[in-house]
Amino acid sequence: MRISNHRLLMDDGSPAAFMQSPNVGAKIVAHEYLVMHFTAGASAESSVRWLTDKHAKASAHLVIGRDGSVTQLVPFNKQAWHAGRSLWANRVGLNSYAIGIELDNAGKLSRQGGSWVSWWGAKIPDNEVVEAVHKNETESAGWHAFTEPQLTAALDAAVALVDKYGLRDVIGHGDIAPGRKNDPGPAFPMESFRSRVLGRSDNEEGHYRTTTKLNIRQGPGTGFDKLEGSPLPKGTRAMVQQNAGNWRFVDVIDEVVKGDDLERWVHGRYLTPV
Repeated sequence: MRISNHRLLMDDGSPAAFMQSPNVGAKIVAHEYLVMHFTAGASAESSVRWLTDKHAKASAHLVIGRDGSVTQLVPFNKQAWHAGRSLWANRVGLNSYAIGIELDNAGKLSRQGGSWVSWWGAKIPDNEVVEAVHKNETESAGWHAFTEPQLTAALDAAVALVDKYGLRDVIGHGDIAPGRKNDPGPAFPMESFRSRVLGRSDNEEGHYRTTTKLNIRQGPGTGFDKLEGSPLPKGTRAMVQQNAGNWRFVDVIDEVVKGDDLERWVHGRYLTPV
């Protein structure tokens, strides 16, 4: 896939299906992030219909079906209404700074009568369900799994977008609106997806820098003691080696404490790829 005139072109050079949404804003101020979502809808078609309805007051740049089909709703230079109230790395209102991809997916599921059920009552087969704890929650739940064709199409589109616009990172709706949104959820392979989109192999350690002064702690949470050297100065370089929810175990590259190699936990919200 590639981008031409802010439209997505498929591998054969033909344009992706396009259905213009009326729910569109001004030009994107700066292309910085790719935000991943799930639709929490019954089908890609129903989600496209909703996101192109003026009464929805919502849209996205792309909707990707479970079969890998792609529909573009908003040109990539225009603001789609996918982020809502949002904050990330000192950016307020991510619609002005991000491209949004919606993946056809039922989202979070509930257990009823021995079956996994969507919010609208559809039964989801057990082999399409991932049981996991969302990084912003404390209890395990069922989450609709994404399909391989869908993830492949999303990856190809994301790589094309990063190549064209120089996007800095791939993040989830739940990252920029925690407590209000939980997509794309723990069934989405965010770490490996991000690594592949940004040009790292799946097992390559991510190189980051801090976006503000940042405490480094003994464990993954504010209840753990701070290490000597806290807070790390803004711009400190570190390698991410492990994830635990919003927290990252890092090996600090820069010398913060003379003669001491710092290795412990920081909050991932305040790291950006180098």
